[in-house]
Amino acid sequence: MFQYKIDEEVALKLIELKDAESIFKLTNHSREYLREWLPWVDNTTKVEDTKEFIRSSLKDYAKGNSLTTFILYQGKLVGNASYNKIDWLNKIVYIGYWLGEDYQGKGIMTRVARGLTEYAFNEMQFNKVVIEAATENKKSRSIPERLGFTKEGCLRQAEWIHDHYVDHAFYGMLAEEWKK
Repeated sequence: MFQYKIDEEVALKLIELKDAESIFKLTNHSREYLREWLPWVDNTTKVEDTKEFIRSSLKDYAKGNSLTTFILYQGKLVGNASYNKIDWLNKIVYIGYWLGEDYQGKGIMTRVARGLTEYAFNEMQFNKVVIEAATENKKSRSIPERLGFTKEGCLRQAEWIHDHYVDHAFYGMLAEEWKK
């Protein structure tokens, strides 16, 4: 089973069905906060919805298409971070993430994104890491910016969130840039 220790406080672990209730409670507790940028929140109304997400994610992991992990902070489940897409042919991973509202402002997600980036380059020997975020989602965009990713562009009306489209900013980091 995949586990990755980032530092003394933060670790990632492969999602498991036994964690469904904990992650659902975290989602439910942060529902209004998460809803602003995550369209799936409205469709996650019971533990069974979370279990279905976990089952689907584990199938994609078994096929090598993605890697979905839960974030542990001081041993407590606090969010989700993933390689939403793994492009083996071109050696590119696409990182996605969310964090419970009570855990914001502790540097957790920056450490997680750094850890996933390092893992992609050092362990997987990939060439590129991509992070995308809604252009108005300043907290999410600050993570790749803080880590020195290059803003590569903007995809207009990339995602439908509840009642409107949002544009996405794309950030990339190449292995050769990361090593510097």
